[in-house]
Amino acid sequence: MDLNISSAVKLSKIMATQLELEELKLNIDDMFLVINGIIVSFMQVGFACLEAGCVQPKNVTNILMKNILDLFICAISYWLVGYGLAYGGGGCRYYGKEFFAGVDMPSSQNGVWFFQYVFAATAATIISGAVAERCNFVAYISYSVIVSGVTYPIVSHWTWSPDGWLLKIGYSDFSGAGAVHLLAGTCSFIAALFIGPRNGRFSSIAPNEYNGHSMPLVATGTLLLISGFLSFNGASLGHITKPGDGIIVANSVANTIFGGSGAAVVILIMAKAGLVGESRWPFAMTINAVLNGMVSVCGGVNEYTHLSAMLIGMIGCIIYLVLQWVVPLLKVDDPLETTAVHFGGGLWGVIATPLFVKGGFWNNPDFMPLLKSNLIGAGSIILWSVVNSAILFGFLRVFDLLRVSKEKEIIGLDMSLHKEQAYPVTNICIENGNKNNKTTVIRHAYDNVAMQHTQQQ
Repeated sequence: MDLNISSAVKLSKIMATQLELEELKLNIDDMFLVINGIIVSFMQVGFACLEAGCVQPKNVTNILMKNILDLFICAISYWLVGYGLAYGGGGCRYYGKEFFAGVDMPSSQNGVWFFQYVFAATAATIISGAVAERCNFVAYISYSVIVSGVTYPIVSHWTWSPDGWLLKIGYSDFSGAGAVHLLAGTCSFIAALFIGPRNGRFSSIAPNEYNGHSMPLVATGTLLLISGFLSFNGASLGHITKPGDGIIVANSVANTIFGGSGAAVVILIMAKAGLVGESRWPFAMTINAVLNGMVSVCGGVNEYTHLSAMLIGMIGCIIYLVLQWVVPLLKVDDPLETTAVHFGGGLWGVIATPLFVKGGFWNNPDFMPLLKSNLIGAGSIILWSVVNSAILFGFLRVFDLLRVSKEKEIIGLDMSLHKEQAYPVTNICIENGNKNNKTTVIRHAYDNVAMQHTQQQ
């Protein structure tokens, strides 16, 4: 009798310990997603600094406000609609059917929700760089809501939901080369195409006027993006408590750096040889090439060897250089070279995955089926993004909501939309002898520039 009681007590303790261990694993996985999600959210700071440095001083407040609000506007749309479409279940291959506005969503999914939300916010933020300096604020709110609430979530359902049709046909995309970057890059190109170039962008007047104004801000933003990218790719595994998880995460983080390294080597060699750029050591071109290299490895960053990641980054750099030359030839004004970085890197990242995972295509018997699946996935994501973007930006353009007026663009969005300057312009005020009416003086200063442009045209 005593022996049976003792055995029952021991069994009860073992079961209690197992339950505690399972609960601990769940807590660790949740904290892994939350902490890395917070780090990924700092990519918003990176985008804010990068974009602010790349625009004219008269538009800095506008671009900063957009990057800050992305976190909050996208949170509402992703909570109301996006997460349900992405991971709501219901057995549909094309979109989720549950958890809209958090209804019936288990509290155990809050960590997953948060990490996926920062991905949605990142996809929406990328577009702001392509339409910088002339986008109406109503249009910004509209595309942020639609992209984070509908466009991106449905593609993420295809790609990562257990019910998703792309996942079922064998499509492979570890951290969003297609679902995030290809989608955002495609939307960015369509947005820049519909909104049109900045006033005077492709004229011969003031050729350096659109080159940005602050390289320290650009550098700071790039470094923050690189740090965020490490968590973006590393934490895409989604958990850290299963056997081998640590190795996968560490390999993903290392390969993210090696992808950028490969691109950096190529851009520096080509620039030094005088093949690209206006100088032998171009700064802006180098950082965009590096970002492209890091985007390019997203598809299979968990499986690549370090050498493969560098090779992928090198090829990604070449693709970036081609696109950053082609896009302006099409008279499409993309101030941040979003199309070249994210569309080019994302498309190559989807294609590179079957070429280099599992020891390379020369050793992988599943190469052709995986390549076919990923090509179908890339085509589907591009088509979906083009159709969504054309409807969205076409609607905004038809109703004159997409772009600010020429006068507001010349004055600058900081003053015309927000009445708040990013930088004081006391020199202009002193020269005009009017310290009490800065808005009028600034308006006159930019009107004079506009008049000169008109006369020369």
